[in-house]
Amino acid sequence: MNKSKMRFMLEQLILYIILIGLAAAFVIPFVFLFLGSFKESSELFRIPFQWLPDRFQFENYKEMFTSIPFFKYLKNTLIIVFFNVVGSVISSSFIAYGFARLRWPHRNKVFMIVLVTMILPFQVTMVPLFLMFTKMGWIGTFLPLTVTCFFGNPFFIFLLRQFFLSIPEELSESARIDGAGEFRIYATMILPLSKSVLATVAIFAFIRTWNDFIGPLVFLADDDLYTLSLAAQLLRSNLDPRWHILLALGVVMIIPVLIIFFVLKKYFIEGVAMSGLKG
Repeated sequence: MNKSKMRFMLEQLILYIILIGLAAAFVIPFVFLFLGSFKESSELFRIPFQWLPDRFQFENYKEMFTSIPFFKYLKNTLIIVFFNVVGSVISSSFIAYGFARLRWPHRNKVFMIVLVTMILPFQVTMVPLFLMFTKMGWIGTFLPLTVTCFFGNPFFIFLLRQFFLSIPEELSESARIDGAGEFRIYATMILPLSKSVLATVAIFAFIRTWNDFIGPLVFLADDDLYTLSLAAQLLRSNLDPRWHILLALGVVMIIPVLIIFFVLKKYFIEGVAMSGLKG
């Protein structure tokens, strides 16, 4: 075996060791979450630490369902998630089409302004938004968390625009020669060719909304409108934090995200990869 081949094998071995270490760093918290959901609270802080519970406490999940109105909060969460996914896909793709396929003055400058808005964290705009929605009478309703997503998201617009730019312009030109308008080209030609990036946007929108805590906390003033992310705060009492129930709720909340990711993994990877091909 020559030196170059040995060096290549050594580099591959080091690379695999690094990748396994990084994978373990991401997987271990999920293993702790899953196994901890079957433990009693006292077992979670045992010294020395023990991965497996003394006895699998399936009652933790039963107690989780009875400690909070789980299905009411699940329904509220799904309502907000549904409108966010639909609104984000429709509005962001429509806006991205205008940036990618239409020619109009100062198009790139306006696009840069849209990208700059990604720099602003939600905490900066939270107070102005709260005051605005208070005057509109939207506080205590789902409207601040659902209607706003129909006005586009800068990150989603960026992803979709990059993908639309990779679609040959000749397709649109031939459709215009045949008499098709821009909306028809967008709806019947561009969107069918963009299933992968649309699935990517849908996954991002789902995860962002499903895990959102600050938005529901600020805009939902009624307990009956709370989401599952706020339910975790209700379970965490300062006097008696029920950690075992919180871990059970964490497992239940992470399952839909994992299912959607693995089902749409192919489209997700393709959509992210293809979105950066052309600038």
